[in-house]
Amino acid sequence: MKQLDTWCSLILSYYKHKKWYSLDVAESETSELFYNRSIDRKLNLDEIYVILEELRRRGNVEWEDKRRNRCLVMWRSPDEWAKLIYKWITERGMLNSVCTYYEITDGDNSKNQEFYGLDVWLLKRALQCLEKEGKAEIFESDDGGVKFF
Repeated sequence: MKQLDTWCSLILSYYKHKKWYSLDVAESETSELFYNRSIDRKLNLDEIYVILEELRRRGNVEWEDKRRNRCLVMWRSPDEWAKLIYKWITERGMLNSVCTYYEITDGDNSKNQEFYGLDVWLLKRALQCLEKEGKAEIFESDDGGVKFF
């Protein structure tokens, strides 16, 4: 179990460092994460699935398809992202204003924020957390927008 914990921690740290949010299982078998070329050792697909299933059980992975070919990796929960975004909005005095998704994840003002470059699917989940708390209202449009309260 300790080895499984170590693998889970390693994957989340690696994805956080790379700022990646999805994993293709077939491609991962030959990635540097699961294959150490210098000693020619790698995990097989069954072992990779065991680790990914543990991450799913912990709430850090969601399968994109029933065949489990691709998964979404959440090294930070939507609620944690929501708190970071709301703190940034509050500190910038942007309550009662509307922002596009682009402004939040790719705008000049968010370049130094952890959520800069955040995938849209995860941004939407974070904003849904804020909406449930009455701190935001999401507007579905081509650009995507949200008003913060």
